Amino acid sequence: MPTNLHEFLRSRRSIRRFKPIAVNTDILTRIIETATHAPSAHNCQPWRFAVLTKPEPKLRLSELLAADFRRDLAADGLAEAEIESRLIRSKSRINAAPVVIILCMDTSEMDIYPDKKRRHAEQMMAVQSAAQAGLQLQLAAHAEGLSSVWTCGPLFTPDSVKSALSLADSWQPQAMFFLGYADESPKEKTLKPLTEIVQWIA
Repeated sequence: MPTNLHEFLRSRRSIRRFKPIAVNTDILTRIIETATHAPSAHNCQPWRFAVLTKPEPKLRLSELLAADFRRDLAADGLAEAEIESRLIRSKSRINAAPVVIILCMDTSEMDIYPDKKRRHAEQMMAVQSAAQAGLQLQLAAHAEGLSSVWTCGPLFTPDSVKSALSLADSWQPQAMFFLGYADESPKEKTLKPLTEIVQWIA
């Protein structure tokens, strides 16, 4: 059993193209509920999930994000043709995905400290906690036979995400997941050898 579980965990891959098949709400609920079993600092559970399955909210989100993306690409000096190509690709990924989930972080229940050092540490604990829920969400989707990809676009344009989806002020967008049934084969993943990333402390 442990060997099979390790094989399952290692078999998850990022997928960016999905079949145009809706995902059952019961399955999504089960995935999100499993994600909420992730560990969190102080057990504050700072993760929040905005789930998009309808065309209208996905379209609103894609348009507002595209406006911010255009501004940033123009500031980077990209040619108009390249900007348009990237915007089309960005909007298509959001609108074509059967499910879009915005992972947010809510720090309103985290500890409050008077000094900058501990405030920063508390913020990082919330970020790490939300990230663990994100990984758990992807593994839960994998267990349901779904594929997904994690993107960090909301970090660059949180105000537009909150505006497009009318999120609460305390919800801080952290990541965007695309979920669905895979319509492409996963790419081979090259991993760094353990000798480069592990130090056994004597």
